[in-house]
Amino acid sequence: MDAIEFINNYQSYLEEIEMVIKPQYQSIISKMKEIDPHDLVVPESWFLSERSARGYVWSMFIRRVKLSTEKR
Repeated sequence: MDAIEFINNYQSYLEEIEMVIKPQYQSIISKMKEIDPHDLVVPESWFLSERSARGYVWSMFIRRVKLSTEKR
């Protein structure tokens, strides 16, 4: 999967996460939806598969959850 495909799919990956998370984490997803996916990857970026691209978005989400719980 190249960078363009990732950019095109980014919002749908966030929607998938949004469907399975607790309501308390919805604000994190809302903030992630404001991120321009062009800022996350360079044009030469490649993912081995769609699964690894999803994993990248999940890992970003999990890092943000960890940061938000550490601030409490």
